[in-house]
Amino acid sequence: MLALTAKIRDIKENLDNLRASGELPAVFYGMKNPSTSISISKIDFKKIWRQAGESSTVKITTPASVIDVLIHDVQVNPVTDEPIHVDFLVIDINKAIKVKVPLEFTGVSEAVKSGLGTLVKVLHEVEVEALPADLPHNFIVDISSLVGLDSQILVSGIILPKGVKMITKTDEVVASIAVQKEEPKEEVAPVADLSAIEVEKKGKREEEGAEGEVVAEKTEEKK
Repeated sequence: MLALTAKIRDIKENLDNLRASGELPAVFYGMKNPSTSISISKIDFKKIWRQAGESSTVKITTPASVIDVLIHDVQVNPVTDEPIHVDFLVIDINKAIKVKVPLEFTGVSEAVKSGLGTLVKVLHEVEVEALPADLPHNFIVDISSLVGLDSQILVSGIILPKGVKMITKTDEVVASIAVQKEEPKEEVAPVADLSAIEVEKKGKREEEGAEGEVVAEKTEEKK
């Protein structure tokens, strides 16, 4: 069982100082529990988050109670991507709940490997219903079955553990192969023939010179 120890937090406490001390502000609510502000170890939470995701039960112990929760929402710093606040949803481990479980893609598609097409991941998570203890951390999707342009993987192809019911429509496409599009070739501007330009310029100069001589000759004849 994944577990965290929490302290009841004063909502007036300076959050920047709290974070600087290595603690993470959080809150839990649900199952008729009033919204309760707590703080937890940031290091401990990051370890639990990696293991639990948002579909595995976590037990939180406070000085006042022990509750079962799911990680419901995590706010992160947009620059460092570090968690800065967490929402926990209190659950009843004896009642089935609906959650979204992430999909993890594995394997090699022959259609992609051969250059026939490109992989299109249509879904990245599916919704299921189960008792909290039966909820999977993720679903593994093997794309090696995608061998042609007509190949696709449906939700119905996801193997469910015992006690887990799929809520997402089973005929929805999880992944497919799209036709490989050729990159448009860039048109290269023709390189100017400098020698030809020089010859042309020279010819023009010679013509202009010849015309000048003709004009000069005519002038002399008039005299």
